[in-house]
This record gives sequence, structure tokens and C-alpha cells, in this order.
Amino acid sequence: MGTDPIQPLLIKTSLPMVISMLVQAMYNIVDSLFVARIEEDALTAVSLAFSMQNLMIAIAIGTGVGFSALVSKSLGERNFEAANRAANNAFILYAITYLFFLAAAFTLTEPFFRAQKASENITQYGIDYMKTVLIFSFGMLAQICLERILLSTGKTFYSMITQATGAIINCIVDPILIFGLLGAPRLGVKGAAIATVFGQIIAAGLALFFNLKFNKEITLSVRYMPLRAAIVRRIYAVGLPSIIMSAIGSVMVFGFNWILMAFTSTAAAVFGAYFKLQSFIFMPVFGINNGMVPIVAYNYGARNRERVIETIKYAMLYAVLIMLVGFTLFETIPGPLLRFYDASPDMLAIGIPALRIIALTFLGAGACIMMSSSFQALGNGVYSMIVSIMRQMVVLLPAAYLLSLTGKLTAVWWSFPIAELMSLATCLFFMRKIIRDKLNFDEPKGPQT
Repeated sequence: MGTDPIQPLLIKTSLPMVISMLVQAMYNIVDSLFVARIEEDALTAVSLAFSMQNLMIAIAIGTGVGFSALVSKSLGERNFEAANRAANNAFILYAITYLFFLAAAFTLTEPFFRAQKASENITQYGIDYMKTVLIFSFGMLAQICLERILLSTGKTFYSMITQATGAIINCIVDPILIFGLLGAPRLGVKGAAIATVFGQIIAAGLALFFNLKFNKEITLSVRYMPLRAAIVRRIYAVGLPSIIMSAIGSVMVFGFNWILMAFTSTAAAVFGAYFKLQSFIFMPVFGINNGMVPIVAYNYGARNRERVIETIKYAMLYAVLIMLVGFTLFETIPGPLLRFYDASPDMLAIGIPALRIIALTFLGAGACIMMSSSFQALGNGVYSMIVSIMRQMVVLLPAAYLLSLTGKLTAVWWSFPIAELMSLATCLFFMRKIIRDKLNFDEPKGPQT
């Protein structure tokens, strides 16, 4: 990571992650396709559950961002003791996270759906789905932890294998448990949840095997696991802004669904379908992002300014090109995309303009994702947090609520392009600032202007 030419290195580290993320996106789409064929209320229930799932993923990935950046930076500094303690301390942090969501499964599930004005049918579907996902969330948490260890040491191929395996298993088991095929019981929405957690548990086991067998840079050992306050602080100095940033995304989804449900539950189903469809575009961008972060963190630890900046530039270029493809698809064939979800005429009437309007955000989103992740890799995750807070809480939700007062559902979707413009401007401002303030290794310190 410190000597190979940047462009082929970024492709080499990112390509396995892009492939695995595409498989993951396919799983997201297929999962919802099967649920939608139960009935529209089932799709709406899974859509409403997304904000709680996203909160759990936010904590898991934010912790992963924090400890993997510390591992990569420590390896760049040749500090193997710090790298091992960061990786092993993460296991304890993920165990604590699991206990929190296990408790939430039995106390918060029903109130969560009641608060979103869900009907009795949607609420029951939602309880069946979300309680299962939360109770067995140890699989997802272990998978993310172990994959982040692989990513932090450049073992992206093995991470790709674990993600792809979990996703493929889920896609196979999904229809069997949802519709009761091959002699299995017909479990409906609960079957979708069981298939999901089963795939995650298998993927976690595979990721553990790869770490023990092939990851020679990191030693998984009980002697490194006792929590050290200094390491936990360093992990969350980078990871906490990411957690807050993604958790704010959960609040946004919850609030946006609340606004949409005041119009019709079909609008919430459209919003859920959009999130699944856009993952096929965003997941490859996140794959490039995952390939970029360890390179940036490593070269920042090695104080190589040129390689840091070159990596960020190429990552942004690739992300923008991918998002341009997504923009073209959403603008030209929104109807066929929604028909994958067995869309009713009402769902098409709401969804076609919604997808075309929201797709306008794709043009700036790729660059924003790469800049925000660069902030985290360079130890300034608070910048990413500020961008996320401003985008989703200061601009998007208030704009959506104000536009909803017009009584026109189509107007609500315009809150997304409005928020993205602000996000892009803020990211560019912070990117310029961080290059000036943190990447001037060879320049003398002087008064800032």
C-alpha cells in the first residue's frame, strides 16, 4: 500500500469489494422482491423496519471504520502491538453492541411500528421481521467486525468471498422459507428474516476462518482483548462521527416514513423500494470506498501526501462514473425498475416521478461519499458527521416536512436534491481545509489565513 502505483492498487483493492457489494446489492433487491410478492403491506413493513436495521448497521460499521483505520495507520507506522490491540478490542465492543440490540428486540419492536402510524397488518409483519433480525444480530455484527479486519490489512479478496457467500445463501434460502418450498414451513416475512440472519452467521464463520488462516498481520488472541481506554478512545474518535452520521440516517428514514405515511402507506413502500434499488448503484461506490480507506490511512501514517491525494482523486473519479450510470437508469426506466416489486398502478404513479427526482442526487453523491470517507481515514471524522447532520437533519427532513404542507406528495421528493447540493458544497469546503491543514507534512507550520 505504500509503494505500488495508485491507480492499479486502488483497482486491485477495490474490485473484489465492488463485486461483493454488487452481490450484496443483488441480495437486497431479491430479498425485497420475494417479500413484495406476499403483499404490499409486507414490503411496507420491511421498509419501515429499515431505520432500526440501519441503526444497528451504523454502530457496527462506525466501530469498524474506527478500529480498521487505527489498524491500518498502526501498520503503516510498523506498530504491530497497537494494530493487534485495536483489532481484538473491537470484538468486545461488538459484543456490547449485540447485548443492546438483543434487549431492544424484546422492548422496542412494537412501539417502533406504532410510532410510524402503521396499520395492524403492517405492524404484525414488522414485528415478525424485526424481532428475528435483532435477536440473531450477533451474526451480522461478527461478520462486519471480521471483514473489517480483513479490509484493514488489504485482504479484500477474502472479504469479497465472505460477503458473497452470505448473500448467495440468503438468496437461496429466502424463497424456501418465505413460500414454504421443498417441504419447509411457509414462514412469510419471518422466513425472509431467518434467511438473512442465517446467511450472516455463515459469512461470519467464514470470515473468522480467513482471518485465522491467511491474515498474518493481525493475531486474534484473548491476551489482546481486554479493553484499553486509550484504544477505545482512538477507535471512537474516528468511528463515533461515522456512527452518529449513519444513525442520523436512521432518524431521517424514520422521519421521512412518518411524513410519507400521512399521505399513504404506498408512498412508504415506494421509499423502501427506492432504497433497495439504489443500493445496486451505491454498493459498488462503497466498494471503492472500502478499497480507498486503508490506502489513505496507510499513506497518511507513512506521511506520504502525494499518494493520499492521488488515491482520493481516483476514487472520486470512479465513484462519479458509477453514479452517472445509476442516474441514467433511474431517469430512463423507472417504471420497469419498480415493476420488479410487483408494483400496483398506485405505486407506479407515485414511484416513477419519485425515482426521477431523487436520482438527481446521484450526480454529487459519489464525490461526497469519497470525500466523507477521506475525512474519516485522515482522522477528521467529525467533518463527515457535520456534513451528514446538515444534509439530513438541517436540510432534508425540514424541507420534506415543509414541502409536505403543500399537500402534494411529488413535492416531498425534491427535498433530496436540495439537501445534496448543500452536502456537496460543504464537502468541498472541508476537503480543501483538510488538505491544507493535515497534509502539509513537508511544509513549515505558519499562521493560518
